[in-house]
Amino acid sequence: METQPVPDEMSGPQPANPPVGNLLTTAACVAGYFIPGLGHAVLRKWDRAVVFFGSITIMLALGIKLQGKLFNPEFGDFFATLKFVAQAGSGLLYWIPWMQGSGAGDPTAYTYDYANVFIYVAGLLNMLVVVDVFDIALGRKR
Repeated sequence: METQPVPDEMSGPQPANPPVGNLLTTAACVAGYFIPGLGHAVLRKWDRAVVFFGSITIMLALGIKLQGKLFNPEFGDFFATLKFVAQAGSGLLYWIPWMQGSGAGDPTAYTYDYANVFIYVAGLLNMLVVVDVFDIALGRKR
């Protein structure tokens, strides 16, 4: 008579990838904020790194090219603060053009509203990409 192996109830589900150290997790998340996709590159997820860098860069560049406005870090108005935080989520892709004076925006342009949405989505997507880097680094995701 063969005995069946008894499942170990204490082990629980195993992580998808082994977690990396705290220093590498922090470095990957910070790098991913400043340059979209760099956090995935640090974790050697090259395909995701290229896709995220390309898509976020193209969205932000299109937003600026279509006369979108890069909002200043002003914290007096609640909605202006939300717009700034959403845009600044793109990291250096936001800060470099902002410091150069690009992205003044033209509210009379037909593309102004769409351009701003491109810039908002680029920043918010990069925030989600950093969360993805965090999950991969902790071993919760492949």
